[in-house]
Amino acid sequence: MRPEWLALVAAACWAASSLFSAPPAQRLGAIAFSRWRMLFASIILWSLALVTGGWRSLDTAALLLLGLSGVIGIFIGDTALFACMNRLGPRRSGVLFATHALFSAVLAWLFLSETIRGWALVGSVLLIGGVMMAVLWGKREDESHHWEQTRGALVIGVALGLLAALCQSVATLMLKPLMSTGIDAVAASAMRMTVALAAHGLLWSSGWTPARARAPVRWQDAALTCLSAAVAMALGMTLILRAMRDGQAGLVAIFSSVTPVLLLPLLWLVYRRRPAHAAWVGAAMAVMGTALIL
Repeated sequence: MRPEWLALVAAACWAASSLFSAPPAQRLGAIAFSRWRMLFASIILWSLALVTGGWRSLDTAALLLLGLSGVIGIFIGDTALFACMNRLGPRRSGVLFATHALFSAVLAWLFLSETIRGWALVGSVLLIGGVMMAVLWGKREDESHHWEQTRGALVIGVALGLLAALCQSVATLMLKPLMSTGIDAVAASAMRMTVALAAHGLLWSSGWTPARARAPVRWQDAALTCLSAAVAMALGMTLILRAMRDGQAGLVAIFSSVTPVLLLPLLWLVYRRRPAHAAWVGAAMAVMGTALIL
């Protein structure tokens, strides 16, 4: 697949995982849920890396960079994202996280000398604008689903969402030069996940109360968390790294930001009600932008 298509598939993985991640994340707490999800993802990824032999592509320099990326993007970013989701719900946390496309485009321009011109630039503006419109004005006025409720201070939820987006951008872009060397994407994801899991283990062993699970882990929680790990982290994050190897970092990030638009029809299945008209307009803008870039 072209890198842009890989990024779109990754966005679809993240959208699908949001639905079955929300219940266990709210029940266990963001930190405990992230810790369990990373454990399952690490087992899946290392199993694949051992079977395929991809682990042989790792060296000392790569391990250090992958470890730092894992701490920033997964340990801090992923945990902040689910803390935001617990406060604001999947829809609003989705639009905040989608700002990672803007962060990535600016950072790629500053540090990787990447520029987006012509129809690709027009398409990027349409795509990002469509995503924002679809999510910001995608709620019906009479919507009362519990995922639309705000828990705690709104400003903290917004700050967590923006922190998650920034961490995602920084952690992904810093790996662009490394992925261009041909390193195995599955092994790279496994290393990132393991380091992030180790950081979570240290946080848990410190005895910090928020790091503890709010409730005992049930079989249903474990099943949903494992499914989320397989779809979002093992598959989605690996696809992004693979796209980074051959694609332009800014465009890959922009394509991966369509997660909230892809989430709209999935949330429709949960709400049993159609999204607002503005959501459809925003989705159409995102599709047009995608077509122009491609």
